[in-house]
Amino acid sequence: MIGISKLYCSTVEPSDTLRYSRHSGKLPSHLLQFSSDKKPVVVWNMTRRCNLRCVHCYAQSEDISYDNELNHEQSIAMIDDLAQFGTPVLLFSGGEPLVHPRLAEYAEYAVKKGMRAVISTNGTLITKEKAKILKDIGLSYVGISLDGLEETHDKFRGVKGSFQKALQGIRNCQEAGIKVGLRFTVNKRNVHEIPGIFDLLEEKEIPRACFYHLVYSGRGSAIANEDLSHEETRKSLDLIMARTRDLHDRDLPKEILTVDNHADGPYLYLKLLNEDPDRAAEVLELLQMNEGNNSGRGFGCISWNGDVHPDQFWREKVLGNVKERPFSEIWTDATNEFLMKLKDKKSHVKGRCATCKWLAVCGGNFRARAESIKGDPWDHDPACYLTEDEIKSDK
Repeated sequence: MIGISKLYCSTVEPSDTLRYSRHSGKLPSHLLQFSSDKKPVVVWNMTRRCNLRCVHCYAQSEDISYDNELNHEQSIAMIDDLAQFGTPVLLFSGGEPLVHPRLAEYAEYAVKKGMRAVISTNGTLITKEKAKILKDIGLSYVGISLDGLEETHDKFRGVKGSFQKALQGIRNCQEAGIKVGLRFTVNKRNVHEIPGIFDLLEEKEIPRACFYHLVYSGRGSAIANEDLSHEETRKSLDLIMARTRDLHDRDLPKEILTVDNHADGPYLYLKLLNEDPDRAAEVLELLQMNEGNNSGRGFGCISWNGDVHPDQFWREKVLGNVKERPFSEIWTDATNEFLMKLKDKKSHVKGRCATCKWLAVCGGNFRARAESIKGDPWDHDPACYLTEDEIKSDK
């Protein structure tokens, strides 16, 4: 996760993170990516069921009942363990989390246990009544997925009318006083919609947007050939940075992030090196604090059936199951060779990653993408768009 607005528009300084000793339990949410202890933010795919059928769904969800989801006792035990372990944020996802009858109950329980509770949703089921409930239980944030404007979004989601229902969900969150933001997965089908998404942020007074790079997982594997080319990716980053700066300069700042391609960090730094060398030095310090991709270290996932994964996209990699032993034990199991390599992956990556001068900043990027295309989780990430000259060592 690369904070474009934080880094490019100078809204965060290195001293901001140091003030909290970079401890995840003390850092406010907008600085959490710079924590030093890397207690994992955990995505809980609490149900596989979903009322939509998105073309890039990593969970391959359907609108059907699944019989292997965690029961109430197991769910409460899992939340207790995460809280005791020091997990700073529990992100409720799916499927579609709002189809789960106990979402609000579990989110409230997580908040009472000291964690920040956030939701990733398609937004179509957030009624005024549900928004009020989510506000009352202390929910920190709702991220609503949009894949473009109306025609594009409805095609992606497989259900006509889903765009307008998502907009209503956004309005309901805003009226209830819940912070809400957009999630947009960029690919060849919708890259042309990026300007429209920025217009929507401004028009609807939405304070945050995350632009996700495509990960080839689940149904997303079927559209891997629709990922942007390296040159297209660079152009999309240029556009995102330019629109972010424009909003900032017009005193309409938004929190803009890019997600799932940590080459964005070095790319942003190199751009700033030409524009503002002093700020570039500060950004490099922040990027080094961030440490790049944190799958299996500062980020983890628990599936609907209790399986633990390094991240929500890497479903083929199962580290254990919370029905059998607590997440905290699974996450710290020194006998799990693969997990230990992930926690020290800079020592194990191959290909151009192994000699890249940005390895300490990027962290080897997305291992799930490397395995999907290369067949080897330690090979280089094929979505890295930095040139050979840009990654070449200065030595």
